[in-house]
Amino acid sequence: MTDARTVRPTDIVALVSYDGHVYPNAALTRDRIGTETSPHPLETALEQWFSFATGRHTWISIKGATLRGLASARRRGSRAAWELDCLIDAAEDDDTVLTSLLDQVTTDAGRAGAEKVFVRVETGSPVIATATRCGFSPYLAESLFAARDPVAQAAAPRKLKLRRWSKTDGPAAFRLYNRWAPEPVRRVEAATFREWQNARERVSPGRSPQQSILDVDDQMVGWLRTAADGEIGRFDLMVDPDQEGAMDALIDGALVRFQEQSRLFTLAPLYSSGLISRLEERGFVEQGQYTVLARRTTKAVELPKLAPAPIHHAT
Repeated sequence: MTDARTVRPTDIVALVSYDGHVYPNAALTRDRIGTETSPHPLETALEQWFSFATGRHTWISIKGATLRGLASARRRGSRAAWELDCLIDAAEDDDTVLTSLLDQVTTDAGRAGAEKVFVRVETGSPVIATATRCGFSPYLAESLFAARDPVAQAAAPRKLKLRRWSKTDGPAAFRLYNRWAPEPVRRVEAATFREWQNARERVSPGRSPQQSILDVDDQMVGWLRTAADGEIGRFDLMVDPDQEGAMDALIDGALVRFQEQSRLFTLAPLYSSGLISRLEERGFVEQGQYTVLARRTTKAVELPKLAPAPIHHAT
């Protein structure tokens, strides 16, 4: 029988033995794009025991005395949204390993106050079918683009100038998100301003990212987030589809930010063909495609239906 549970100190022997084999981590987070590293199973477990600042939670799947799989999760924008940053299946002949891990992650996330759990995997991964059976919904398809010598161009009008993000820009950025992302994506990822704040991903494991805003006629039409991580630069953006030139202004803003980085990466949603074509024009090359899935930890409770009560007249 396969058993999924949180890691115990006594599991250290199994983890050390398990470390002799190389199994791929199926989960990709935005802040690991461009690196070949992923949370190490032994390191992940030790972090949970000895470093509570990371906020990472770890589960293993055991069959008898054999470790069959491992999952770890952490918070996204807040404790109300978690994401899997490590998902390893060492039992290809038994899909109950992933099922038990995903179910346990969701259960424990709900107990800890999280409302949603996210995971990003390669498109075509067998994890998608298993996760879907566990209640996860695939809602977003992305392409990973990379460039070593991107081309900057003065395609955007000079009047389109970026400014720094301020704390008061949140509501306007959420309205921009509603114009940028199609309804099926928003329905699963963030239907409200609060869910949008909770679901925001990290873009760098190090310093805080820089956020820039593009305004036209006092309305936010573009948002850019950049983060430098050594030789790696990562960025993501949102843009009003009706604003010509805004896309180029945002991409140029990213390229200016990364003049000292030799490799640039971004995840482009497939629903934005305009962004994909502009990235290709700048010399970015597609490195793979990914699917993002999400599952709610709580079930919506229907409110009782009100019905008119009969009026009894006193006799």
